[in-house]
Amino acid sequence: QVEEGAVSLWNWAVTKHMGSVVNDEQRAKLRFVACRLVCLCEGSDPPEGTIRRQILMSMKTGKGWIDIGKADLADGFLEIAMNSIEKLYAKLLKGSNGEADTHVHKADVEKNLFKVLCYQAESVFAQGDFQKAVMSVQRCKDMLIKLPKETCYLSILCYNFGVETYEWKRYEQSSFWLSQSYDIGKMDMKYFVGKEMQAKVLRLLATAYFEWDCSLYLDKALKAISLANQEDLHPAGFYLKVKILLKSGASDEDISSAVSEFLHHEMSLDFCLNTAKLLLEHGREPVGFDFLKSVSERFESSPDCGKITLLHIEFLLQNKRELLAKQKVEEIIIGHYTGKQLLPEALNRLHIILWDRAAKHYEAKSYSEALHWYNYSVSFYTPGQIDQNLAKLQRNMASCYLHLRQVDKAKEAVREAERCDPNSIFTKFSVYKIAVMEKDTDKAVEAVIEMGKLAEKPSQHEDKLRVDENTGTNLLSLAAQIALENEQQVVAIKALEYLSEHLQECQQLFAALKCLVRLMLSKVMAENEEKRDEDINSMLTYLTLAHKRLAESFTEEKLTGDMRILEAHWFRKVAWNLAVQFRGCPEKMRDFFLLSFKLSQFCPSDKAVLIAQKTCLLMAAAVDLEMGRQQETPSEQMELLTQALQHLQTCKEIWKVLKLTGDFAKDPTDTLLLLYEFEARSKLNDPTLHNLMESVWEQPQIEVKTLEIIASLAMESPARYPLLCKKALKNALNLHRKQTVIDAVKFSKCLHSLINLSLPTGLTDLDACVLQEVWDYFEDALNVISSTDAYPEMEILWLMTRAWNTGIFQYTVGKYKEAEQWCGLGMRFLNHLGSLKKSYE
Repeated sequence: QVEEGAVSLWNWAVTKHMGSVVNDEQRAKLRFVACRLVCLCEGSDPPEGTIRRQILMSMKTGKGWIDIGKADLADGFLEIAMNSIEKLYAKLLKGSNGEADTHVHKADVEKNLFKVLCYQAESVFAQGDFQKAVMSVQRCKDMLIKLPKETCYLSILCYNFGVETYEWKRYEQSSFWLSQSYDIGKMDMKYFVGKEMQAKVLRLLATAYFEWDCSLYLDKALKAISLANQEDLHPAGFYLKVKILLKSGASDEDISSAVSEFLHHEMSLDFCLNTAKLLLEHGREPVGFDFLKSVSERFESSPDCGKITLLHIEFLLQNKRELLAKQKVEEIIIGHYTGKQLLPEALNRLHIILWDRAAKHYEAKSYSEALHWYNYSVSFYTPGQIDQNLAKLQRNMASCYLHLRQVDKAKEAVREAERCDPNSIFTKFSVYKIAVMEKDTDKAVEAVIEMGKLAEKPSQHEDKLRVDENTGTNLLSLAAQIALENEQQVVAIKALEYLSEHLQECQQLFAALKCLVRLMLSKVMAENEEKRDEDINSMLTYLTLAHKRLAESFTEEKLTGDMRILEAHWFRKVAWNLAVQFRGCPEKMRDFFLLSFKLSQFCPSDKAVLIAQKTCLLMAAAVDLEMGRQQETPSEQMELLTQALQHLQTCKEIWKVLKLTGDFAKDPTDTLLLLYEFEARSKLNDPTLHNLMESVWEQPQIEVKTLEIIASLAMESPARYPLLCKKALKNALNLHRKQTVIDAVKFSKCLHSLINLSLPTGLTDLDACVLQEVWDYFEDALNVISSTDAYPEMEILWLMTRAWNTGIFQYTVGKYKEAEQWCGLGMRFLNHLGSLKKSYE
């Protein structure tokens, strides 16, 4: 049952492989299983059929492993096949009747033996065992006398070994196998592999000798190729023979003799041209040009004969025989207009040769000579023809004319280029160069704008002139360079602006932006203030783009960390300096400070950077607050105040970190943050304002000036916080009192504000508590006035008048006692007046 199952599996694998259900490796594995099962089922004396089946299955299993590159797995099965063949032979001899039967059985067994030996040779060859492979092939070779039909198979097997070892550059082994293949191939002419195959083997053998060591094996290589050419005339054989002769340094006569054989046989024009090229490349000009002449005569009527002239021209140019090459070109031009045109392919090749020669002269700065070769190319175009290559040709000629300072001719060439290809960025670049040369700024800028637009669009042409991604940026970069060299600043700026929009490489972009900033700054400094706005906005745009690309470089990994930091430092410092430069324009100053802050975020947060960040945000907040004070539209004022608050919040976080880095006792930042935040929140009517002030009242080191500013801001429209104002003024007054020597002027101003706030002008019905509180302020004033002569006389006069008028108001409402008190208070100030006393007494 196992044996039947194994045979069924084997047959299933064969059927499914033919139907492409299983691949080669799967079939090899199925055969392996089936064959192993059959071997396990073998008895002590299996019948002939079973042995034959085992031989077949073992051989095919082994061959299957070899074919999929697992030769090591094949050896065991080939050994089983060999043992089974011996068993079969013994069994056949045992049952034979006479010598005739024996010969029949032996011949039957030898066929299988030959196959197994061939497979074993393949296996050991694949495993790299050259000697075992030789031994196996030799045994097969010895068997060919009895099996002549296998001659072809063994010859091809050796050829395959030769090919593989040649590809591995094992030339010694390759030459052995190829020699074996050739020798085996001619052992039996009845079962001959064929002259073509023998020639193929010999050509590869000659090539192996040639590449192995031409000087050492030259004779063997020549002998092999001569034999190959005798066996079968093939162009490759002739070509190889010439190649070997050239390598060996043979005389011109020997080589000439070899190539003359070509002309006695039918060879293609391309093959003849390749041979001529080989000769000329090896410096055999006399032989090469003579051969070309013979080929030209032979293929005179061929439509492809122009190829011969082209090759002739190429080698004349290579050998610096330019005058003769020109004569040949002129002959082709004459032929072109007398009915002997080149085929399109050959004409295209000629244009390439002409342009290449012109380009070499251009590089050597021989512009007149370059024009000469370009004019040859122009000769093949008809007047009025529209062709992109003609446009390119005219542009190249225009460049030559410009170098020769022949501007009119350059213009004419560019006009022709525009006619043929008006939407080419290269044509616009030619227009641009002429405009720059003529110092026509408007036209140059217009050309740059056109180039910028074309750089944005993918090219419509799918030919050699196709504009790739870098072409636009390269041309714009070159345009900027030309403008700078010609001191045309405005044009250079426009070119660099378009360039910065298209550059993908970060380093190039930053270089362009730096150049733009410098150019624009020098332009701005030379302009009237009226014209500056637009250019300042341009610089903001450049720095914004720098910030954007620095941010992108994190995700795209286009910059190293160190390079990113260096670039960020450069741009943040520039933004800072521009902010300072344009301090007369607050809005622009703020924008530059904010950009400097944003750019600094790409830098390490050391002390210097933190200080810069803090200052940028404080300045931005200050500008927003100042603009808010001047803004009449409530919505816009709120927007500015909200922005200021955002800057302050960020600044506070930075300030917290910064204070950890050193002693900032004398730094006014805390005070500025407090005042700016108070102003923003008070004018926004922020409900958190009182919480902010609670922390302020608790500060022991708060200054008088700070409290006075808070008091002022508390009542500055649209803010109105009289209680906060009053509290700030009271605290300020207390601080004034605590001073060793009271500053009478500052004290008087503070007291003035407090009285004004507490005792509004024109009010008569005042609470007694309020009047008492204000009375105390007047008493404070009198105390200070009594102790110093520095109290301002106008302030004393004001106090006297306010007290007197308060008394009068009380009198008008019938409060005579209070009226008498306040009027009396006013008269107490009278004694402290100087020159004004008599006027009021």
